[in-house]
Amino acid sequence: MSIVYHESSKIFHLYNETVSYLMMVMKNGHLGQLYYGKRIRDKEDFSYFLETCERPMTSCVYDDDRTFSLEHIRQEYPVFGTTDYRQPAVEIRQENGSRISDFQYCSYRIEKGKPKLSGLPATYTEDENEAETLKVLLEDAVTNVQAELSYTIFEKYGALARSVRFFNGGERPVRLSRAMSLSLDLPDSGYVWQQLSGCWARECHIHNRSLEPGIQSVGSMRGNSSHEHNPFLVLKRPSTDERQGEAIGLSLVYSGNFRIQAEVDAHDTLRVMAGIDPETFEWKLEEGESFQTPEAVMLYTDRGLNHLSQSFHKLYRTRLARGYWRDRARPILNNNWEATYFDFTEERLLKIASGAKACGVELFVLDDGWFGERSSDRAGLGDWKANKNRLPGGITSLADKIEALGLKFGLWFEPEMVNRDSDFYRSHPDWILATPDRHKSQGRYQYVLDFSRKEVVEAVYEQMAKLLREAKISYIKWDMNRSITECYSPAWPADRQGEIYHRYILGVYALYERLTEEFPKVLFESCASGGGRFDPGMLFYAPQGWLSDNSDAMERLKIQYGASLCYPISSMGTHVSATPNHQVYRNTPLHTRGNVAYFGTFGYELDLNGLSEEERQEVKEQIAFMKNYREVLQFGTFYRLKSPFEGNEAAWMVVSNDKKTALVGWYRILNDVNGRYTRLRLSGLEPEVCYRNVRTGTCHFGDELMYAGLITSDETAGQVSAGAKPCADFESRIYVLEGIEP
Repeated sequence: MSIVYHESSKIFHLYNETVSYLMMVMKNGHLGQLYYGKRIRDKEDFSYFLETCERPMTSCVYDDDRTFSLEHIRQEYPVFGTTDYRQPAVEIRQENGSRISDFQYCSYRIEKGKPKLSGLPATYTEDENEAETLKVLLEDAVTNVQAELSYTIFEKYGALARSVRFFNGGERPVRLSRAMSLSLDLPDSGYVWQQLSGCWARECHIHNRSLEPGIQSVGSMRGNSSHEHNPFLVLKRPSTDERQGEAIGLSLVYSGNFRIQAEVDAHDTLRVMAGIDPETFEWKLEEGESFQTPEAVMLYTDRGLNHLSQSFHKLYRTRLARGYWRDRARPILNNNWEATYFDFTEERLLKIASGAKACGVELFVLDDGWFGERSSDRAGLGDWKANKNRLPGGITSLADKIEALGLKFGLWFEPEMVNRDSDFYRSHPDWILATPDRHKSQGRYQYVLDFSRKEVVEAVYEQMAKLLREAKISYIKWDMNRSITECYSPAWPADRQGEIYHRYILGVYALYERLTEEFPKVLFESCASGGGRFDPGMLFYAPQGWLSDNSDAMERLKIQYGASLCYPISSMGTHVSATPNHQVYRNTPLHTRGNVAYFGTFGYELDLNGLSEEERQEVKEQIAFMKNYREVLQFGTFYRLKSPFEGNEAAWMVVSNDKKTALVGWYRILNDVNGRYTRLRLSGLEPEVCYRNVRTGTCHFGDELMYAGLITSDETAGQVSAGAKPCADFESRIYVLEGIEP
């Protein structure tokens, strides 16, 4: 790992064992982009990578040089309007109305390790030798605004983390109307764009498209990263698959409005940018003030999508997630929501918890409905005090009783919201986001609290912290069930209203930071009606997230498969729920519901007492299995094997870090008859190690399982005879492979 500056050629070279990143100071003082890709040997001069030529109908920077047009030069942090007509990375509106900037190189410095980003989530190091950081200072001479570009290259992972800090060194205020975290100009557009999109209950579906001339993008203007588009993008070569080929992954460590876009120009150059959505953003910089953009993480691989994902998994699991639970196997929980909804009493909760304990569950979670006058979703949000009609002894008494059963206790909050029918709202009706003289839209009969105001965040903190100090609460499910509308804060002047979306999410981060610091052993799980804010920013505070409100096993195959492109298995909340499923009303075998949920944090979303004795015995076996293998499942190396987006079967596997244990999940969506013989090529095993298939008792060397494959054929390959093992829709199996001495 190294960062080198070659003075004679004015070239920066950032590299580790995997990747190289090259840029140079051009003759106009701007930074030019030279190369990003597989590691190449360092040398003094790569300036020939910055290709220029005379093109017709082109505006040029210099009168005597018809080849130097920014329209046709690959740049590092481009501006608009000074011969470049593509989308800019930065735009600053000045007092005279001009939006023209000219950021020229001033200086650089190289630091060991990685500095923190104030008030924002970001990757980090625990040892300064894990990474090096380059800070390149640019300045606009007219406004005296400085842009400090930050690049951290990690020793491992092939990862490059980028962000920008702006500082107004001038004497007059300016307005940032665009401040992207990352801009990357690539020499060609020969990539397939791969995004994770969907909506509530079908988040993180994989969508592919070829890049064409013009602009395409994904983003959110909802105030949260959204169910619709995840702040993540893959650019892969058309021949790249899970096992081989080039790909670039871009991930934005941010939970608010964002945009990731690609622009292909008429000469096939590709410009990719990621950052805060510019349509809903403006930030006033007074003299001496600064603004920090969120962090964007870039990863390159030439070894296929599985390798790209595994690099993200390792980085995000160990150098984005933090705290007590980062490296600990997660407790198996039972959540009461789909078992009771709002219809519960303390007696019923204790009965559900007792049944869960008998099956081996470790954590009981009380979901919505425990507070204020909450008997439906129309009232109570904001009043974080126990409803004594349901819980006569309050949360402290209930938590004590749950702990007396031998379980840990968890609690649901939705701290960013308020119902109109609540004491909190009646006391502070002006503490919501709402535009003066305009209609106040509701979502789920609730308003969004104005987290741009410190006094609002403080009031919510005081309520939550009081409960956490008084009661034995080991887990918090932090929900957020409504996107922002009428985004306006009366606490800020008119010329600051463009800042509210970003200030809101900074307030959310501040509350998370304060609570996780004060209660470090509490396990936080983020939620936003499921996957509405399942993003890297949340992972910095909550090491796991409720991936989707849809707990149907067949739907979860796609959701979990897609999310695994970026997010580690340990970050995915995965539960076994009732059948018929409450979202799609599908009947799915209990063993399949478990076999899907194993590949995540695992838990139950139903009343286990309502199951038959045979089903409860199966649940006990599932829990015993998960306890035995959860460290492998949550912290091993994950491989995607067969995509549920491409056929009737899906498969994935996890291999332990010592490669002595592998767990393979195989899933068939619909039954077949007189079908083909099937086998599954595995990945990540040691070729010379002999693995015993616990299911069949047979032994196979790793090379056989990876190159010839694991036979998965069953009675559907032919006619099912009388007395044969029954086959049905939604079938699944877990194959456990244990390395043995040959």
